[in-house]
Amino acid sequence: MCGRARCTLDPQQIGQACGFVPNSSVPTRQFDRYQPSYNVAPGAYLPVVVAARKDGESPVVIHCMKWGLVPSFTKKTEKPDHFRMFNARSESVKEKASFRRLMPNNRCLVAVEGFYEWKKDGSKKQPYYIHFKDHRPLIFAALYDSWQNSEGDILYTFTILTTHCSSALQWLHDRMPVILAGKGSIDKWLDNSMSKPETLWEPYEDSDLVWYPVTPAIGKTTFNGPECIKEIQLKPACENPLSKFFIKMTDDKCRSQPGCSDPYKESLPTEVKDELFDDKEREESAGSECRRAAASMPLKNEPVDTDTPMKLEFEEIATDPELNTENISNSFVKDGVFPVKKRELEDIGTDSGQTTEKVSNFTSNPVKKGRSNKNSGDKQATLLSYFGKS
Repeated sequence: MCGRARCTLDPQQIGQACGFVPNSSVPTRQFDRYQPSYNVAPGAYLPVVVAARKDGESPVVIHCMKWGLVPSFTKKTEKPDHFRMFNARSESVKEKASFRRLMPNNRCLVAVEGFYEWKKDGSKKQPYYIHFKDHRPLIFAALYDSWQNSEGDILYTFTILTTHCSSALQWLHDRMPVILAGKGSIDKWLDNSMSKPETLWEPYEDSDLVWYPVTPAIGKTTFNGPECIKEIQLKPACENPLSKFFIKMTDDKCRSQPGCSDPYKESLPTEVKDELFDDKEREESAGSECRRAAASMPLKNEPVDTDTPMKLEFEEIATDPELNTENISNSFVKDGVFPVKKRELEDIGTDSGQTTEKVSNFTSNPVKKGRSNKNSGDKQATLLSYFGKS
């Protein structure tokens, strides 16, 4: 959930945000390890507010710790993985050993100016920056622990508690950090004598928590600076313009009915519709009239010209090996394609230098469609001549 944050606060700002020791500095520990950043990720050092173990001027101490809990029972030779437990689900902290033992005495606070969350949209992710409207720091409930490695060095780490998301942010994610609102909630969380801290784990529902989209470049931990929190304008999700040209037939039928209209056409300005559609519609209307008139006209019987080669038509007919000169002429007469007698076919073949036998042999040998055996000097007859010239 909360895996990136902005923290550029100094100790005095942190103390004032938590309501402790106003107008004075707060004691710190290992604060030299803290580096203010607009893009903090697990594994980085952040200032953490813990209750002071001894009586003093301040009830709290700001201790710089690494984000990403490493339990104290982790093997000394094991390499710490700060991404395993940088968050802890508040609903299960009393069940898991890594967190349950920390609840009585190891509660802490984490102050940041805002945090980032990503909105998933298919394969894309858009980050948003979430903060208070008046830019005051956010105070998160957290748990801390210490771990000693094989060299004897002690490492302090913490994890941020999360809860189910508020109603205003459910569109973005299903989880959010436990935000402590006001001095009363902060004091209760740090009070080890409080027996039911779960009453503080409700999602933050106040309207002063706001957000806006920021650059996806913050996905890289090396990207830092004020550009991280600069608001960007998202491109509106629009329909592919090409889809306007591919309309289903049912839509065409609908638009032809009274009361139906083309939503794309209706969305255009009047002057654009007049220029783009009026002439086109008139042209389509005129074309339809011409097609209807042509369909109603009877076919004319044009004179037959027997002098034009017809080899190309023989090649098309010859693609069927079952045809021969006998059924070629008969099929013409039977199907009414053209009234040509067998004798006329034989005469045509003879006039072009071909005998009836050659014509029969030619038609009995299949020829691959699309190829022609015609030489540049051949003058074979073609059926195109029988339809006359237009």
